[in-house]
Amino acid sequence: MPTTTASRRRWVVLAIGVLAQTSACAFVYGVPFLVPGLRDAMGLSLAAAGIYVAAPTTGLLLTLIAWGAAADRFGERKVMASGLLLAGLVIGTVALLPRPGHAAVLGLLAVGGAASASVFAANGRMIMGWFPRTERGLAMGIRQTAQPLGVALAGLVLPSLAERTGAIGALIVPAALCLLSALLVVAFAPDPARPPRTEGGREGSPYGAPVLWRVHAASALLVVPQFAISAFATEYLVRQQGWSATAAGAFVAVIQIAGALSRIGSGVWSDRVGSRLRPMRQLAGGATLVLLVFALGDAVAPWLAVAALAVGGIVTVADNGLAFTAVAEIAGATWSGRALGIQNTGQNVVSSLTPVALGAVVGAAGYALGFAVAAAAPLAAIALTPVRDEPEPSW
Repeated sequence: MPTTTASRRRWVVLAIGVLAQTSACAFVYGVPFLVPGLRDAMGLSLAAAGIYVAAPTTGLLLTLIAWGAAADRFGERKVMASGLLLAGLVIGTVALLPRPGHAAVLGLLAVGGAASASVFAANGRMIMGWFPRTERGLAMGIRQTAQPLGVALAGLVLPSLAERTGAIGALIVPAALCLLSALLVVAFAPDPARPPRTEGGREGSPYGAPVLWRVHAASALLVVPQFAISAFATEYLVRQQGWSATAAGAFVAVIQIAGALSRIGSGVWSDRVGSRLRPMRQLAGGATLVLLVFALGDAVAPWLAVAALAVGGIVTVADNGLAFTAVAEIAGATWSGRALGIQNTGQNVVSSLTPVALGAVVGAAGYALGFAVAAAAPLAAIALTPVRDEPEPSW
């Protein structure tokens, strides 16, 4: 392929990758917006509604590594297209069933989440392959904006559509987006060029050394401050600061947008300094400081706590793309799919546990102590991030 054509093509691939990831996220993380309608339509308790919310993410977690291994073996295009096609068909089936029972809906939601995992595992690998190292931070930072975009899209579209079509029927939107993304992947997103395999078609595992494990562990710990703020900011502003729900929601929405932009900014930063892990460690220090300032503000100066939430909503999400880029570069072209699957799995597990564990601490001891305890996670991530051992990427 001529250089100029390849240069233009990589941005097309990135745009399709962002759309595909946004479509998958609108489904996997969009079900919570349908909870009121689900409870009314299906007579669910709040606890039972939580099972519906958890079904897509459960399917996702169970299949991320398998999809990553498939991408390593068969290529990103086949994995993404087949997964998106299956997700679109399954989610569309849920939306169009006339009177689905509980078991059918839960089963199909879980299968839809499992199919959506193909994008989470293969999309980053595809984008990494199309961009040179000097642009990968930027490209992966843009890719990482797909999650907040997907959540924002779900929040804007699904509740209002659910009022007209019913809660389950509103899922036709992410179903259609997944099918559209599958077509675009097939038509315009070929696999990137791959380095030649070693003799026998196998590459040694990059997990023999501790570097990748340390990156996985550090980035999982950095999920704690991210979800501490995203899960509790609205509740804190309303209950502790006396804000209206509308004002608190607008505040958090603005922070989410700024946080999405910070992922791009940190990616550019990593391209400039030629390292993913040095900026990641510095951001871990920033996250630690933000949580401690919030704890201090909650104890003695409420305005300081609000300021810490604003800054923290930006700082605590900025590292996300750096970790994914580092994992893929360290793992290499033949292992990056599996490594990204492991990375996604670890982060999703911690993101599920953080609100529960931190909520228990805050409920028992208050926000100041709860967030001070949470600051131990990014503090540990500073020590775990293997900056001195960061290797040169093999692709």
